[in-house]
Amino acid sequence: MARSQPARFLATAAAAFLAATAAPLIGATAAHAQEGGACSSATVQYRLVDADGKVVGADWSSQGGFHQWDTVPGTVEVRLAPGQSVGEGCSYPVSLAEYTTEGPNWASSGHQEMVDKATVHLTAKDVAGKDDDGRTWQKLSVKTPSCFGQIDLYGEDTAYDGKEGEGHGPLPDVRAGVLTPYHLIAAWNGGDKRCEAGTPESATPSPSAPETSASPAPSAPPAGDRPSAPAEGTKPPVSPKPGATPSTGADVPPAQSSPPAPKSSPNGGNPPLAETGAGAPVGMLAGGAALVLAVGAGTVYASRARRS
Repeated sequence: MARSQPARFLATAAAAFLAATAAPLIGATAAHAQEGGACSSATVQYRLVDADGKVVGADWSSQGGFHQWDTVPGTVEVRLAPGQSVGEGCSYPVSLAEYTTEGPNWASSGHQEMVDKATVHLTAKDVAGKDDDGRTWQKLSVKTPSCFGQIDLYGEDTAYDGKEGEGHGPLPDVRAGVLTPYHLIAAWNGGDKRCEAGTPESATPSPSAPETSASPAPSAPPAGDRPSAPAEGTKPPVSPKPGATPSTGADVPPAQSSPPAPKSSPNGGNPPLAETGAGAPVGMLAGGAALVLAVGAGTVYASRARRS
């Protein structure tokens, strides 16, 4: 019995060694799987305010749809609806764009031309709470149209101005069934006269808006056109029909973000064991445990051979 004690001790030590070395590896793998996290869509609220910041019409709302204006909308305040959990680093672009149109409503708007555009980015600090008295919210303003026009509030930073290239998309066109902007939250239209060439609506956009052409596009984009580089989460309409009204909704996608920079490692650039668990000496550790077990087994065998 006394001779078998070293073998038992070695076997126990091998098991303990294997468990102790495997535990950090399992923990490191789990920690890596939980790092990061994607930003999900968020709900936007808006309201109209005048030059003095007083609310015009209804207070905060997430209701979409097209609205005929009695007076041209001035400034639009935007925020994220209360009760949402917005992760750090998540950003939601919201844009306000003004277009000239051929009529006072969507059905008669024809081919539109962008005049002005402004964009803000909403983050976790823009989520409404229980005590919002005295808080300030981000504001969007565009030029005031003096003829037939439409103003769109939408959840992207893409300029739907008919230009090509990244950050641009096709102009709205009811006849061709081009239902832009995508992720439309709400829209206002109206006016009492046709826009003529040389009107203020054809002037150079304000500094906050992207550069646009002063002359109308030579022809309307064909149905089914898509932006050459749409924003992440953009969902073009499926087989739009001429005359259809664009859909609206207050849920908007997050902005496309670049992946975070890799964390610095103190071991010359190789990922440390606690960061990823990759490249860990698993084979060497397992081999060490196996060696201890083999020595114990040999000791047991030798002990039995001597007794026999």
